[in-house]
Amino acid sequence: MTEGIDLDRPETYSRLDPDDMYRPITELPEQIEDSWKSSAGLSLPESYRTVENVLVAGMGGSAIGGSLLQSYGADAIPVPLAVWRNYGLPAWAGENTLIVAVSYSGNTEETVSALTEGKRRGAKLIAVSTGGTVTELARSESIPLISFNYSAQPRATIGYLFTPLLRIFATLSFLPDQEQAIREAIDVARRSVERWGGNMPAAENEAKRIAEASRGREVVVYGAEFLSAVAHRWKTQMNENAKNWSFWEEFPELDHNAVVGYEYPKALSDAVQVVMLYSGDLSPRIRLRMSITQKILDGFGGHWTVAEADGQGRLAQMYSLIALGDFASYYLALLNGADPTSIAAINFLKQELARDERSQGVPPVQAGYAEQS
Repeated sequence: MTEGIDLDRPETYSRLDPDDMYRPITELPEQIEDSWKSSAGLSLPESYRTVENVLVAGMGGSAIGGSLLQSYGADAIPVPLAVWRNYGLPAWAGENTLIVAVSYSGNTEETVSALTEGKRRGAKLIAVSTGGTVTELARSESIPLISFNYSAQPRATIGYLFTPLLRIFATLSFLPDQEQAIREAIDVARRSVERWGGNMPAAENEAKRIAEASRGREVVVYGAEFLSAVAHRWKTQMNENAKNWSFWEEFPELDHNAVVGYEYPKALSDAVQVVMLYSGDLSPRIRLRMSITQKILDGFGGHWTVAEADGQGRLAQMYSLIALGDFASYYLALLNGADPTSIAAINFLKQELARDERSQGVPPVQAGYAEQS
């Protein structure tokens, strides 16, 4: 554990954050605004309006925008929408499918695979990227492209990876006009940066308080309805930024299984921090379930807190909680003594995959348990 990081002294952050992950987190409102403006002239073929289904293909931070869109538009989008985090495509995707391939780098192998397969099957295609193979394919094959230029880890560019999907769906009339929703989201994101940025002391800063409560614990995030994918976002940010074990679950499903699992192992009662994402716009039955679940957690000595959304519209509320989770995961990284930018495990995995490609061999998967010495 690295000593000496004082969350109320932002000037100390750089010791653990040499690549300045703090910057893109604080630039969320600018990301949303720039992405919305730069995609204003988007033009799509008329045939895209008559597709039977839509698939957003991506991985990691480039895929979460699709999940957020699913949550946000569940009661409005008139066509089935799926998020594909894999190679190739599902069997049902074909010429009447719109595939939106999202890859920050443009070189994500799974996403390139999906885009290539979509082209082979005659699907309608759109690409969102900064460059790489995805951009090259889009330009060589005349695929509509939303391109942006912003230097950061993909997970720190959420404003550029979610907002374009709203533009695409509004342009195709799969969603109503989003101008007002975006304007409020930008305002709320600015307010979030002021409320949860480093200059706001921990006594008044919910992100810092959540980080402190989560220190030394596994973080489990509960979401529901339009906040479900935001819970997923929190989980991945806790993993990648804070290097922390974290999982997410969804109401009402978790009340049909997870609540029974609070009992064992006993040691986890003190080793888990539950964060419930809350909005007054959640349905009454979901809010009741949250309240009852808190009582069940109390019965097992569990630790929980509620993170409440800010804003009137659902998009603003989603972005407010995205900002809160990003700040909380960043502060937890500092408390953990971890570099919030580093992704050493992912880089190792990519190196091993590349080495295996060169050797043309697939190593055996070992069965059993790792022995502890």
